[in-house]
Amino acid sequence: MVFYLIGLGLGDVEDITVKGLNIVKNCARVHLEAYTSILCYGLDKTNLEKFYDREVIEADRTIVEQESDAILKGADKEDVALLVVGDPFGATTHADLVLRAKQQNIPVRVIHNASIMNAVGCCGLQLYNFGETVSIVMWTDEWQPESYYDKIALNRQRGMHTLCLLDIKTKEQTVENMMRGRKIFEPARYQKCSEAASQLLTICERRKAKGEECAYNENTMVVGLARVGWDNQKIVYCSMKEMSEMEMGEPLHSLIIPGETHPLEVDMLETFKP
Repeated sequence: MVFYLIGLGLGDVEDITVKGLNIVKNCARVHLEAYTSILCYGLDKTNLEKFYDREVIEADRTIVEQESDAILKGADKEDVALLVVGDPFGATTHADLVLRAKQQNIPVRVIHNASIMNAVGCCGLQLYNFGETVSIVMWTDEWQPESYYDKIALNRQRGMHTLCLLDIKTKEQTVENMMRGRKIFEPARYQKCSEAASQLLTICERRKAKGEECAYNENTMVVGLARVGWDNQKIVYCSMKEMSEMEMGEPLHSLIIPGETHPLEVDMLETFKP
């Protein structure tokens, strides 16, 4: 039998491909990976179950990354599927799941779909002009990493655009609850474009304080994207300073720092100025 990784696309239940939908309806078991992204109705799987007319089993980070055998169990005897928002290989953890399946001699099939990695073309920037993608994490008072800055700086040096994927935290626990073994989770949190822009500007100031030349400044033009693929998608093209104060609405958000731009790209970006 087969273990299926099925991409759901970016919007709602109707974004699944016809092939993916037929597989979902015929699998013995269907799991939903519920922590690397969300659809337009958040983390509630009710809409999926209603559309598929079947049970969908939620698989959080712990299950996918540490207890994957629970997902793969029985896939050597019957068809099992894992649903992934976007494209199955938009997150590296799913490649690990494929390797685990192959180690157990379980056949694997992947049903692809749209992901943020290619849907960002909606802002007018050409996909082949993007450099390395970076992930920006939420800062705390005690932990403020900035390693992603170096990748942004390299992309800028090469004239390439940078797609910044913003942090998502679901089913996170406080240190106290983890130590006490209590299954109490914090509310889901999603990083905003304004937060990411603010962090980038702070990093810039820190670099300048060290005598370094920053790869961008508060006047650098950036693109904020919110809810790409949803009916209420929003795109804004403005300075990084303006973005640090911009309200983009509900999650999910992504941020792009453009590199060198073609006139056609500029014409498209100008249509998204506030």
